[in-house]
Amino acid sequence: MSEPPGAVVSLAEAPPPADAPPKQLAAQRVLPLRRPGRWIATAVVLVLAAQFVNGLVTNPFYQWDRFGYWFLRPTILDGLLITLEVTAYSAVLGLLGGILLALARLSKSPVLRAVSWVYVWAFRSVPLIVVLLFLYNFSALYKTLSVGIPFGPAFFSFDESKLATDMVIAVVGISLHESAYAAEVVRGGILSVDQGQHEASAALGLPKGYQFRRIVFPQALRSIVPNYVNQLIGLIKGTSLVFYVSLLDLFGSAQSMGSTYPGDIVPLLMVATVWYLILTSVVSVVQFYVERYYARGATRSLPPTPLQKLRTGFTDLRARVRREAAV
Repeated sequence: MSEPPGAVVSLAEAPPPADAPPKQLAAQRVLPLRRPGRWIATAVVLVLAAQFVNGLVTNPFYQWDRFGYWFLRPTILDGLLITLEVTAYSAVLGLLGGILLALARLSKSPVLRAVSWVYVWAFRSVPLIVVLLFLYNFSALYKTLSVGIPFGPAFFSFDESKLATDMVIAVVGISLHESAYAAEVVRGGILSVDQGQHEASAALGLPKGYQFRRIVFPQALRSIVPNYVNQLIGLIKGTSLVFYVSLLDLFGSAQSMGSTYPGDIVPLLMVATVWYLILTSVVSVVQFYVERYYARGATRSLPPTPLQKLRTGFTDLRARVRREAAV
């Protein structure tokens, strides 16, 4: 009898003869191969993790009582709200800008391709903090902005310093920076769609706009979503830079309170860290379900949800315990 790869026949019972009936062969117990290296690595990781958690909980330097005091303070929650607002506005505007830039990059117009390439090249080269500081001092360069005929009369003008509040500067700066990266994510997603899909939709005589909205872009989203969510997680952490343009977000509020209460700097930093972990975890959960939604029709079976994985794990463990008890 040939055994499955990676398994050995139990030595607790003698192997059946070659001409044994099928029932006797099916009853033959099969044990997995012993893998001591895997168990040693698991033990080492568990020991290190236990030491890390023990040091995190028992080290008085973290001042967990002060952490609990600051975690839900109104000043921290106000900063958290500003972080969420900046992230939401910048994510939407950055994605819309990225789609327009990606379409311009893929267009047949050399002017649109050149402008899109220069934009992406420039904003991916300049650090975000430089963009924010430049916009923060923009009124020193252009005190008024006007709309009209180029090199001709202006239809109307407005004071830039009154329009550009701290929130507007933060959202515009991050959106401009984010759209350059989103453009490459969207362009890569569109290029990942099989060329046969374009040819099939064109053969049906569908309009270009309809082809993009109903055929190309939904398939491209399978590639766009995971990559853009990574950008979104970076965007959440990037909002901490708006502190330098006088906008007190989550990090800015923690930094401000740390300057007022120097003894609470570490617990305040831990508060900001935990809130960032919560935000990125929520985004990761949303990413999983969005990817699962767009995976319909692309895979034979949808990936199981965490609850389904947990239920399957308990079922397998219970069956294994029953088998061991029966032996």
